[in-house]
Order: sequence, then structure tokens, then C-alpha cells
Amino acid sequence: MEIINQRITLKTKGSGDLVNITDEISELLQKSKLIKGNVTVFNIGSTAAITTFEFEPGMIKDMQELYEKIVPSSQHYHHDDTWGDANGFSHLRAALQGPSLTIPFEKGSLLLGTWQQVVLAEFDNRPRQRKIVVQIIGE
Repeated sequence: MEIINQRITLKTKGSGDLVNITDEISELLQKSKLIKGNVTVFNIGSTAAITTFEFEPGMIKDMQELYEKIVPSSQHYHHDDTWGDANGFSHLRAALQGPSLTIPFEKGSLLLGTWQQVVLAEFDNRPRQRKIVVQIIGE
């Protein structure tokens, strides 16, 4: 069994930016030369999350609207009083979605559905540079 840690760094546009990172993860897996195991994708930070969905314009808009309905950005949150940065909604959305995702792989390929992609969901109220850890465990 081997454990390989890699990183993806990317710039986001701020809240509502959904970034398909499936190709980057697949490329790291191919470079690892591992055949079967698990890939864990973990966002470093508390105002973005990792998820999976069909990455197409309609679903992207649906996801953005869903996050706004569940945790409205226009509402005041107690966290905003602590730091004054008005991103309490960002922390709540990220906590609900979660910072990581584990994907099995075999024959050197991610076991994702035909239309399923891995997505970084940016929730912060400003553009950010994100660091994502990709840990590949397998043989």
C-alpha cells in the first residue's frame, strides 16, 4: 500500500464560484501509477467545500440558488460580529457541504458516474487562492 499526497492550487472568483476539478484529480491519479484504492480530496480552509454533481450550466445555477436559499448571504450572522468580514454565510455553507470527498478508483481510473464531476464550491465573499490536498491511497 502506498500513500501519495499532492496539491491543487487554484484561484476562485468568490461566492458562487463552482470549479470542476475532476481532470486535475484524474491527472494526479494517472501520475501516481496506482491501480486501485481511494482518493481523498480535501479543501484547506473553512469557507469552501468539496462536492460532486453534474457540472452543467443548469445544475451550476441550481446549486448556486440552493446555497442561497439554505444560507442567505444577505442575512446577518453572529460570526460577522467577531471578525467584521461579513462572511458568516460562507462558513455555514462550507460546514454544511463539508471539506472533503473520498472517491474509490480501480484500473487507475476514478469510479465516478458518467455525468459526475468533483467540484470545489467557493463560498467566501471575495476571490481566494485555494489549496486542495489530494491524497491517493492504494496499490
